[in-house]
Amino acid sequence: MANDLSEKTGSSKETYDDRPFHSEDLPPEVRAPLAPYAGAEPEAPAWFKWAIAQEPERGFVTSHGTRIETLTWGEPGRPGLLLVHGNSAHADWWSFIAPYLAKDFRVTAMSLAGMGESDWRETYRFSDFADDAEAVSRATGLYDGGRKPIYIGHSFGGGQVFFTAAQRPELMEAAILVDTGFGGPPPEVLKERAARRELLANIPSPDKPTRVYATLPKALERFRLMPPQPAENHYILDFIARRSLKAAPTPEGGEGLAWKFDPNMWEKLDRSGMGMSHGGKLPPVSVPLVHLYGEKSRIIERRRVGEETALAEIAQEIEIPDSHHHVMIDQPLALVAALRTLLATWPH
Repeated sequence: MANDLSEKTGSSKETYDDRPFHSEDLPPEVRAPLAPYAGAEPEAPAWFKWAIAQEPERGFVTSHGTRIETLTWGEPGRPGLLLVHGNSAHADWWSFIAPYLAKDFRVTAMSLAGMGESDWRETYRFSDFADDAEAVSRATGLYDGGRKPIYIGHSFGGGQVFFTAAQRPELMEAAILVDTGFGGPPPEVLKERAARRELLANIPSPDKPTRVYATLPKALERFRLMPPQPAENHYILDFIARRSLKAAPTPEGGEGLAWKFDPNMWEKLDRSGMGMSHGGKLPPVSVPLVHLYGEKSRIIERRRVGEETALAEIAQEIEIPDSHHHVMIDQPLALVAALRTLLATWPH
């Protein structure tokens, strides 16, 4: 997941794109993975049931006049971890990962402005994220463990963490990016958008509101991952999807369900001040930086066919086997193991 920095940075190259992409030509298992369950919850393994039973402290922190949703696990006074989700997602994407980190850390997952239960804004700025993250970290005790928190961000959230590390390194001890790309959308995605833009469902636009679904099964049937990929752990998809919905009025005057994220976020996104004035390269980062990526991620596929990347030059990289872009869905326990091992030995 990514976002186009070229529009307001003056760069001619589309460097990072995480806008929603929808296509009805996707295979059923990718287009509508939860449809076969007709609203029923898929069976889940014991480890997952234990994790989601560890209910976090739920609250809100105000930053720039906006309420930011927070979920916090772990005892106060432990070293802090801040978890940041990807585009159109929410803090509960970390709810089955965070409890395994909370044994040694004070852990907070935040919902970015315009996503989850966080308030929407008239304008979204990457530069505001650093302030939001600091406000959340201080309010939830992530600075109380004797050192600054480590920021961990997936996809679009990894982009937010990266640029905060570049511009406000004093806020964090280190940064971990999880499958974060800076290379623009795949060619087939660009082709699809150009050929079928007027036909694609749910593409955000200033005059198009969020789609409202009459029933929970209908809404779950429409849930899919962005960018598109297969996913075998349907119990995780179902958990995430149910927490991605909110009550909303239907056009007929009844009550239905809609996705929580602001459908017009991309039209409201101010991409200026991104610190990309380094000859098209990523800005330097002074804090320790690690990139965990999926073996089957589109980011890695595009590297293998020769696409340039600057991230590999400035970050230590660790591969998560048999995983696509959404590592916490494809290989959640491998991600937990990688994070716990890394945090036990680094960046000390």
